[in-house]
Amino acid sequence: MPSAALLVTGANGRLGRALIRAVAGRRPVRALVRSERAAASLRALPPALRPEIVQVDWADPGALAAAGAGASDWIHLVGILKETRSSRYLDAHERPAEALVQAARAAGARRLVAVSILGAEPGSTNACLASKGRADAALLAGAVPATVLRVPMVLGPGEAGAFALRAQASAPVTFLVRGGATLEQPIDARDLVRALELALSAPVERTALDLAGPESLSHRELVSRVAALLGRHPRIVPLPLAAASALAYCLERFAAEPPLTRAMLGVLEHDDRIDPLPAARRLGLALTPLDRTLAWTFLEREQS
Repeated sequence: MPSAALLVTGANGRLGRALIRAVAGRRPVRALVRSERAAASLRALPPALRPEIVQVDWADPGALAAAGAGASDWIHLVGILKETRSSRYLDAHERPAEALVQAARAAGARRLVAVSILGAEPGSTNACLASKGRADAALLAGAVPATVLRVPMVLGPGEAGAFALRAQASAPVTFLVRGGATLEQPIDARDLVRALELALSAPVERTALDLAGPESLSHRELVSRVAALLGRHPRIVPLPLAAASALAYCLERFAAEPPLTRAMLGVLEHDDRIDPLPAARRLGLALTPLDRTLAWTFLEREQS
């Protein structure tokens, strides 16, 4: 008997593509995307990896339900780190989550699995974390049991965090907010994909799990370790948080697509220090040591 389809929202992102590669040949994937550009990027995949592609409006429960017919497991990967004039947290987080729970129930889905941000809480003072927290709460309160994986920076070749770290580690002089005092606990991209797979095979339940890599360290130390791998020696100059916030405010006010916002800065400056073992054990996941993740991210990519 063929496997039921796996529905993936936001499948055109790096995580979605990695998940498609991981399950290729084992079960069909139905990729839900919002734009023609996103659909075209998935149609460019090799035929063996190419999923069924459906273009939908994230806020339309009826369209989502129709797109999800026959898919037993739904994975939700939609979200943004920063707002722009054309992309708001409400439209990227809460509204899609509310529509998704209605659609999953109507389509008879068995479970939902969603990726969120470590620190996401409805009562957070940070606009991004609060919005994502409200979306998580909506998913967890839905009729279809949901598993929410809250994760920190994801590291792997081509990840946004890897680009930023490479730039900071390679520059002769690099400015770090508060001198890089923020605590980071990055998770290997391969571990996150595996966690999603394991969540699909775990007993169906309603739960939120905080998952991260095995090591928490300051951002300054993380940059230094990447620099050592690359044979670089940047001079780190502390940038006061107030100055970074003022810069973010100016960018929000005058740029249509600001590279940095105050809410984004708040997420980046959130301290990540958790015990990841309870979640890892619950999923049956073996976490990759940070040194192996850094070598894969910054060295093996260059050699390929």
